[in-house]
Amino acid sequence: MLRVTDSGLYCDAGDFFIDPWRPVHRAVVTHAHSDHLTGGCKRYLVADRGVLVARERLGQWADRVEGVAFGDVRTINGVRVSLHPAGHILGSAQVRLELNGEVWVASGDYKTDPDPTCDAWEPIRCHTFITESTFGLPIYRWPSSRAVLDDVNAWWRGNVASGLTSLLFGYGLGKAQRLLAGLDPSIGPILVHGAVDRMTQLYREAGVALPHTQYASSAVKTTRGAIVVAPPSADGSTWARKFGAQSTAFASGWMLIRGARRRRGVDRGFTLSDHVDWPQLLDAISATGAERVLVTHGFTGAVVRWLREHGLSADVLSTRYEGERDDTPESGADTDSTSSAEESAPNAGPARVSETGEVPG
Repeated sequence: MLRVTDSGLYCDAGDFFIDPWRPVHRAVVTHAHSDHLTGGCKRYLVADRGVLVARERLGQWADRVEGVAFGDVRTINGVRVSLHPAGHILGSAQVRLELNGEVWVASGDYKTDPDPTCDAWEPIRCHTFITESTFGLPIYRWPSSRAVLDDVNAWWRGNVASGLTSLLFGYGLGKAQRLLAGLDPSIGPILVHGAVDRMTQLYREAGVALPHTQYASSAVKTTRGAIVVAPPSADGSTWARKFGAQSTAFASGWMLIRGARRRRGVDRGFTLSDHVDWPQLLDAISATGAERVLVTHGFTGAVVRWLREHGLSADVLSTRYEGERDDTPESGADTDSTSSAEESAPNAGPARVSETGEVPG
């Protein structure tokens, strides 16, 4: 029902794309991270809960976004399409497609751990399941997220006692808000980088409860005892150095590996991912009841091999999605804006003729 084209995952029967990586005439979008949301498409269909962040990321194309409630069915050229919670970030969705009794589900990015900042992942029964495999190796097994967030608060308290400002780095859309939701505001002020501030406002507008925060640049002179939540691109920047004596930390699934923590050059690494770990990945696949599994972005070969060894039909699906990246500071990161690819607005690039022969509008 879906095939990979030069523009992305294409549904021939429905004449639409899922998370295209080039501008197309109709895009069904799983979530607003930049490797899944491309600017310049003529029409976008996203989950209602993700409309605000999608419009913010799309800028000049914001008025092309249409929202649909989780579970509601839209029939597009005979294909029944519905969106279901993916548990990745606010508004993240799995795309269910049904045609002539056959059901496919494209998961986008997902996690099965509960998270107060987004709707919980739901298993959707299907014949073919397209799954990410960002952390698809047996070594990846997440600690309890509550325990990790308790460790973050303990680190912050220790820094307050030592007279240090705490700089906590996490992706500006999704991870940063999850971190904020787990912080204990009784410890001290919570400051946010500009990129985090805007997305946090949108989360609040969507009804997500988050502690009080202050815009960091306006509070630089009163940061004693504060924690500053910022995107990874701010690490080591002139902007970050304004906070004086500090301790730094990075929150990511990659922090499970000691070498990754060392490469980041931060004082602490907290293992907190918005993707499934190895056992969660296998449990999620099993819960779909899928007879066929297509595995994309991540450790695809290892996952496919394991699935085949356990009797499932499985293949690698080559896409341009990137999952959770260990971003490094780039030029321009010393300003209170976001320069890394994960936090930047989607760049549409030049319009191209789509696989269907149409010129995207």
